[in-house]
Amino acid sequence: MRSQNMTSFIVMDIVREAKKYEDSIHFEIGQPDLPPSTRVKKALHVAIDEDRFSYTESHGLYELREKIAKHYHDTYKVKVEPSQIFLTPGTSGAFLIAYGLTLKHASSLGLSDPSYPCYKNFAHMMDIKPVFMPIGKEDKYQLHVKDLKQHTLDAVQISSPANPTGNIYESENLKEIIEYCDKQNVSFISDELYHGLTYESDAHCALEYSSNVYVINGFSKFFCMPGSRLGWIIVPKEKVRAAEKIAQNLFISAPTLSQYGALEAFDKKHLEEVKEEFKKRRDYLFTELGQVFEIDAKPQGAFYLWANVSKYTDDSFEFAKELLENIHVATTPGVDFGSNHTEQYLRFAYTRDITHMREGIERLKKYLKA
Repeated sequence: MRSQNMTSFIVMDIVREAKKYEDSIHFEIGQPDLPPSTRVKKALHVAIDEDRFSYTESHGLYELREKIAKHYHDTYKVKVEPSQIFLTPGTSGAFLIAYGLTLKHASSLGLSDPSYPCYKNFAHMMDIKPVFMPIGKEDKYQLHVKDLKQHTLDAVQISSPANPTGNIYESENLKEIIEYCDKQNVSFISDELYHGLTYESDAHCALEYSSNVYVINGFSKFFCMPGSRLGWIIVPKEKVRAAEKIAQNLFISAPTLSQYGALEAFDKKHLEEVKEEFKKRRDYLFTELGQVFEIDAKPQGAFYLWANVSKYTDDSFEFAKELLENIHVATTPGVDFGSNHTEQYLRFAYTRDITHMREGIERLKKYLKA
């Protein structure tokens, strides 16, 4: 039975409603519309032809874990052993491993407000207590040590670049938080799913500051493989065996075909093109949407804009419904991400091309007479 504290994704309701209108403009969906590298597609065809349909080991394909380890060495100058890497069914599987390793019944998980809804939903499912700490434009949508000190926490989870705000944790702040967690014996979980989709400066990996952290990433966003349902988690060396037991019991192994496809996902030329395309979209939407709503800050990464709509409403859920019903523009209400003034915000995803977004902006301007 679902916990009464567990909230559903409002965005999924918006997606379902948007399908009713053939001319819907989609700002609600947090998945890239770009294809993965052609090398990924070829690798998938080869895997099918070679009947690669059996389970892999719970860790995942060794060859893929080697490539991920090399990625961390090349990108962040940190050493990760393939044995520390677990391939998971999306990052959702990685969250469950992280929580299983770090938290027990009634433990406290520190989260920012706003933050990605799955964190608290998984916490409620596992009888873990989510502890929300408000963040806003005044602190660049980042938690700080001062926030953590106000609570008794067993673990802290952040995302950088973040959903829904697109902010990146600054290096010094990230370092201070991790050092504080190490000293206080608080587990630190870093959701780095949007790494690679950064536009002015790179995001820092938590492993740059400590080996005693849990780092989560996956192939859904930057690698443009959302339907492959393939993520990964890097765990401290002393937690490898425990993580293996959890993985075996939760899902046996990640999808095999997806793993073979991902062997070719680290296509630098293609990934650079993906990044450049999303930067163009970010720049366009930030400029145009800023003429309609207040944007707290230009997002530094991911593919979201966090728009303050309080000029027009004090109920972002009803406002999102109004925009969808009247002008067929689909957005995500801020209340999906928490309760810290989120009724004043909508999240806009720039996961469709500029031509598509331009039509949406024109409808918004006409409807709101902005």
